[in-house]
Amino acid sequence: MANIEISRAERLDQRVVAMLPQLSRAYAAKLIEGKRVSVNGAFQVKAGYKMKPNDVVAVDYDPAKEESIPDIDLEIVYEDDDCVVINKPVGLLTHSKGAFNPEPTVATWLRKRCERLDLAHLDNRGDEHMRGLTFHTSRAGIVHRLDRATSGVMICAKTPEALSWLQKQFAQRKTKKTYRAVIKGTMNPEAAVIDMPIERNPKAPATFRVGPQGKHAQTMYRTLATGGGYSLLELKPETGRTHQLRVHLAHQGAPIVGDVLYNGEPADRLYLHAEELELTILAGHERKVFRVNTPGGFEDKLKHGS
Repeated sequence: MANIEISRAERLDQRVVAMLPQLSRAYAAKLIEGKRVSVNGAFQVKAGYKMKPNDVVAVDYDPAKEESIPDIDLEIVYEDDDCVVINKPVGLLTHSKGAFNPEPTVATWLRKRCERLDLAHLDNRGDEHMRGLTFHTSRAGIVHRLDRATSGVMICAKTPEALSWLQKQFAQRKTKKTYRAVIKGTMNPEAAVIDMPIERNPKAPATFRVGPQGKHAQTMYRTLATGGGYSLLELKPETGRTHQLRVHLAHQGAPIVGDVLYNGEPADRLYLHAEELELTILAGHERKVFRVNTPGGFEDKLKHGS
């Protein structure tokens, strides 16, 4: 009986929201994880801590001192009750590494969108049902990631079931991804499969390289067009290693334009774009292909050169 009573007890994040109704459960969890909430004079870092009778909670929260994350708008390609597909612009992080980083990311956009949708759903139903993810981490709802410098199609999950469903497809390589990239010069041959393992570069830990101790990595490429001293490539990664496309092309002596991390020609952006994503969505288990057009600057590079 005692265990049943504890399981029904109020959670600490619920108590924080009850004390400060302007906060979301997600934000309350961040305050807790950041050691800004104490119970009986001691920090408690578990949002799910079960409150006991006579527990005294104190919250270090001053709205005037809080940094707010700016709202951003993202192009939505597709959306249903389980997922949302977006066109991520260049320069936007997929998610933040820091708990209180005020920089907007795909993850912060998703959190705000889902919180608004949940509130609307709550209003419509008139009860306390909350169907979506609980955004207690900076990566909630993120199924896969694109580098900050890479633009293109991304799918995000809005429910725990969809998150598991979609992540499993990426892990089992049941998704198909197509990218476009611009390189200086030409590829020889014009189309091939690069099958070379990738490992972290111990001399520059923020980068990766082809190496015998690396993990299996495979990229199909073909040349779509050439002009002005540049080539436009179609890339289909069969695996999903960090920086895979950038490392594979750099190893072929053809780094992506703008990829100065891998000795590419300096440019106004990294000329790498995630153009197409094929997978099976949870709704109806339907196979879908999501596509976002390659930015015009890619073909302009071939027309006008540098």
